[in-house]
Amino acid sequence: MGSVEPAILAALINADPLLLIGPHGVGKSYLLTRLAAALGLSHRHYNASLLSFDDLVGYPLPNASGSLEYVHTPSSIWGAQAVFLDEISRCRPEVQNKLFSIVHERRVQGLPLPGLEHRWSAMNPPSSGEDATLYSGAEALDAALADRFAFLVEIPDWQELPADLQEQLIRSEDSAPPSSDLSAQVARGRTLAAAFRASHSQSLAGYIRLVCATLRPAKLTLSPRRAVMLLRNVIGVHAARVLLDPNATMEGSAWVALRHSIPQRATGETVPEVALLTAHKEAWKQTHIEAGSPLGLLLAEPDPLRRALLAVRLDKISRQELSSVVADSLAALPHGARHALATHLMESGAAGRLAAAVAQQCAEWYAVVATAQNLREVVSSGSVRHRVWHHIVGVIARFPDEEAARTNLLVGLFAQNTIQVEGDVERILRHWQEANALIGGGGIDGGVR
Repeated sequence: MGSVEPAILAALINADPLLLIGPHGVGKSYLLTRLAAALGLSHRHYNASLLSFDDLVGYPLPNASGSLEYVHTPSSIWGAQAVFLDEISRCRPEVQNKLFSIVHERRVQGLPLPGLEHRWSAMNPPSSGEDATLYSGAEALDAALADRFAFLVEIPDWQELPADLQEQLIRSEDSAPPSSDLSAQVARGRTLAAAFRASHSQSLAGYIRLVCATLRPAKLTLSPRRAVMLLRNVIGVHAARVLLDPNATMEGSAWVALRHSIPQRATGETVPEVALLTAHKEAWKQTHIEAGSPLGLLLAEPDPLRRALLAVRLDKISRQELSSVVADSLAALPHGARHALATHLMESGAAGRLAAAVAQQCAEWYAVVATAQNLREVVSSGSVRHRVWHHIVGVIARFPDEEAARTNLLVGLFAQNTIQVEGDVERILRHWQEANALIGGGGIDGGVR
């Protein structure tokens, strides 16, 4: 349970939405019910698969002015301090849409829930592969809803627990309720989190930016919202870990937070644990490089294209470090400039020094420029897409006969639906030309070695 406890405690400290994912019978509901009791919270427990809207809000009746008011029932959400939405992956889509605003905004039917502090949910693992029939009634969670949960914690299966913990859980029904010290612990954690936020936000922001960039080649994309959440999560987890162990390190807290902040765990997508750990280690290492070192000077370069070109020229840089810088730069560059950099890396041979996933990404963007595009598409006469295509044809007609790269670029990006309006054509060409001018002009500081 090592990393699970600080992640759950961090969710209490931050009062951010928490989703527990695990097999049936591992105690997800039991844990959250006991947490609510330990904190002395007014608590509502709903089975989302059976939930009706009246269960949440009560019954609507017209008041004297003609508008509707909800008649409260003992089970309605009004006045709750904690809400537990169990079996959230088994409810109908229209019910999920109603729960969305509770999890994300602390609102229902557009009305605020001012007393609501904690939003918790639980689900079985999304069915996939050999386990496709094990939880046939459980669906993968909607990606937008999954992204609203700050923490997504996988609860270990019974067989993964050590014998002493198994026996402790067997006896848990007869044990005393959780200690009321939990409230004091959460309060202390919030004080610690505020101090850590003031002292560590800047360095952690750099770490999170690099983590997000490094994970993209592994097909694990984190949204900007998730990046913001991840900063809160790292700080909250560090506060929790310091409460549990005063010697806890920020690096260890960052890893625990990252592992339990991946929304794809609820959407049925594969989460490559090795890629996750590699991204964490590399981002942490790069964030804590001495400012005056060659790699430190490289990472201080704000322009992503110049940063990538400088990285290629570094004499002492590991494959993983180079790959991380290039992946970050490619992701940050606009279309056109991105393709120019990929072309340079492939044609100069520098792509051979990259990790396989980043090299493959370069090859995909290079292919758009290097290969003749075969476009067959039926468009309606007079439509926006028809006008954009005629504009591209007119632009291409002015290119020299021997220059195929720009033609391939425009046709390829049109086929990919990246070019959607006429202004996109000139913008992409401008980025392409400016990037190639920098690549071919030698305007890179040679002082970094």
